[in-house]
Amino acid sequence: MSELDTLFRKRIGMPEDETITFTTLGNVLEKTARAIPFENLCMIANETNEITRENLLNKILVKNEGGLCYELNSILYFFLLENGFQAALARGIVYKQATQEYQSIGRTHVTILLTHEGRTYLVDTGFGGNLPLKPVPLTGETVTSSNGEFRVKEVNSKHGDYVLEMKLKHKDTEWRIGYAIDSTKLISDVTELNEIQTVIGEHPDSPFNKNPLVTKLTESGNVTLTNSTFTKWDNGVVTKEGIDEVRYRELLKEWFGM
Repeated sequence: MSELDTLFRKRIGMPEDETITFTTLGNVLEKTARAIPFENLCMIANETNEITRENLLNKILVKNEGGLCYELNSILYFFLLENGFQAALARGIVYKQATQEYQSIGRTHVTILLTHEGRTYLVDTGFGGNLPLKPVPLTGETVTSSNGEFRVKEVNSKHGDYVLEMKLKHKDTEWRIGYAIDSTKLISDVTELNEIQTVIGEHPDSPFNKNPLVTKLTESGNVTLTNSTFTKWDNGVVTKEGIDEVRYRELLKEWFGM
């Protein structure tokens, strides 16, 4: 077993001797979503490092931090490869619900395409609270998990050839677009992600370079922390608390172990 495989299992609470199959991938995704937060704290502190397998292992599995999509899905991608899966990283462009348009910062979302028995599936653990928690086939069929309903539809647009759509549990009544991906231009090496990190860190329209954001799924919903609010979804009931710096530090430790 590699160090990455051992540490990843330890982080998400999975036995070292458990064989991971396509059938049990949903369990891996659920555990990952609850153990490793989506967060931008290094970016806000201006302490980002070059994206390499070693640096990701150190950040997420040794220092027990979280990360943004390109970090979370990359570490999961390495873990999947270690466990015999056929996987590749792909770039996507996120759809902004508020303005009903795709983000101006371009293809900065990173996700995973996994091939199993001749079929390709989307696997994502780096999309904040919008995680499918199961592999989603690129056939348009709906997959249901504890986080809602998800499907990937084939499209023909300048943004890509597939679109992830979702109906989040307790939140959405209609299908909405998450992001578009281009399955024809896969990422050949994680060093390509440094360019994405730079755009997310420096672009004026980036949603992740202004204020701290930490979020992760829980057994009954999710929790989201910023420097001014703490929001908790619990079986469809939402509570929001205004917070100060001291409370922010307390909640960061209590909920995210950071």
